[in-house]
Amino acid sequence: MTHPALRRALLCALLLTGSGLSQEIPPSPRPAAPAPLPSSTLRGLWIDAFGPGLKTRAQAQRTVDDAVRMGVNTLFVQAVRRGDCLCLKSTYPPVTDPDLEKNFDPLAVMVKLGHARGLRVIAWVSVTGAFNTNAPNTDPRHVFRTHGPDAGAQSWMARRPDGTWQEGRDGWLDVGLPAVQDYVTQGMVSLVRNYAVDGVQLDRIRYPDGDVWGYDPRVLTRYRAETGAIGTPAVDDPAWADWKRQQVTNLVRRVALEVKAVRSSAWISAATITYLEPPRAGDLVSFRRTRTYWDVLQDWPTWMNEGLLDLNVLMNYKRDTIESQGAWFDGWNTFAQSMSARPDGERARVAAGSAMYLNAPEVTAAQAQRAVAAGLGWVGYSYRTPTAAVYGERETGAQGLETVRRVLTAPGAALAVPAPWTDAPPTVRGVLGRVTGTPVPGGRSVEAWQGGRLVARAVTDGNGYYGFATLPAGPVEVRVSGQRWADRVPVRGVVRLPDLLLRNAATGSASP
Repeated sequence: MTHPALRRALLCALLLTGSGLSQEIPPSPRPAAPAPLPSSTLRGLWIDAFGPGLKTRAQAQRTVDDAVRMGVNTLFVQAVRRGDCLCLKSTYPPVTDPDLEKNFDPLAVMVKLGHARGLRVIAWVSVTGAFNTNAPNTDPRHVFRTHGPDAGAQSWMARRPDGTWQEGRDGWLDVGLPAVQDYVTQGMVSLVRNYAVDGVQLDRIRYPDGDVWGYDPRVLTRYRAETGAIGTPAVDDPAWADWKRQQVTNLVRRVALEVKAVRSSAWISAATITYLEPPRAGDLVSFRRTRTYWDVLQDWPTWMNEGLLDLNVLMNYKRDTIESQGAWFDGWNTFAQSMSARPDGERARVAAGSAMYLNAPEVTAAQAQRAVAAGLGWVGYSYRTPTAAVYGERETGAQGLETVRRVLTAPGAALAVPAPWTDAPPTVRGVLGRVTGTPVPGGRSVEAWQGGRLVARAVTDGNGYYGFATLPAGPVEVRVSGQRWADRVPVRGVVRLPDLLLRNAATGSASP
């Protein structure tokens, strides 16, 4: 049998000397008929890291016991808070908190305890979080200390046009910086390598609210180099917004493919934005008028369609008691379901996330019931603040948990009959590669060809990475900037291609 590296080199050499493929772009194959909308048994609970629940072994045991009594089957455990981890084995420094038990690894213990009780455990990561005034990290390795606002050319902070960086109590990383893309990806991969988590969840995978971010000088230099734009873009420049939105999508793509290359069975999830009135079902034009798309620059329908998300957990934080918001909750759920189909015939999964902390237990139960009746999963935010009364400090956490447990597990309620969540994530069949040899590796169109047909397109990120997740298994040819590489797409998983050296600095169409 030919050695894989030799086989790849021979294929590449043949392609570079002339593949014999037509230079015309034939019509793309018709997408496979989408699978029927699946009915999800996911019933989850977010466990945040800014209060009790994860800081001692006793708290961890109580959290798992409470979750089991509530009837949930999945815990979204906040592993990464603001550039620091409630864990001891990752590329992030550990959380520095005087209430954290010494030599305690919360993520490891939660995985062990949760799995022993039949619960799945997803590592929840605040992707762009770098700083919080209420919980600053004192470790000298922390990203805010090494790449904070005072780090000069080494600063990674998202900035407004006037250079300011703080948004409320928080500081955010700018996903337009290639170093940030590497930092985030390495952190996510380290969690999957070192812990038996069932997946990862991307939170804050976006720009901050306000549509005025991205003005770090190096981000602006990248934008000009990749697009040919001149000067500093206005905050309402649609081309500038499109470019920044692409950086967010590229980071989702890189994380998803890097994690799947390590463990194809890991769920890739995101906690996504659903501000205000929902779009109409199936209507991307109306979605692109929402704040989700034009303000915080999330294009999560594309993430689902391209197989970058296995599970979209909507942060569908609505109050049924406020006029129209109950309909908004249902409308966002319906829209997300309408966007779940992939070109390979599979579907991303969707779960509705309820704002338990904004509502009375009866409203939470009603929202959960409507989500489950629609075939969606359901996740409650959060264990620490399970009711509006707890959030408003009118009752204790224990009291709130008990009242919400009673209504969620009452006969006929969403959690009345405990059931495991046993679904496997939709199959990923993909490739991950990188272009090198050019001072401008980002912003390049990459094409995937199979059977003489163009089947998918992507855009390289600031480090030159590209990839695809829903290709048919079998031979594939990747084309970018006049260069080609041939390989095979696996039946399941991700194949990592060798770096592709670009022999010119031209940008634009990938077709040779």
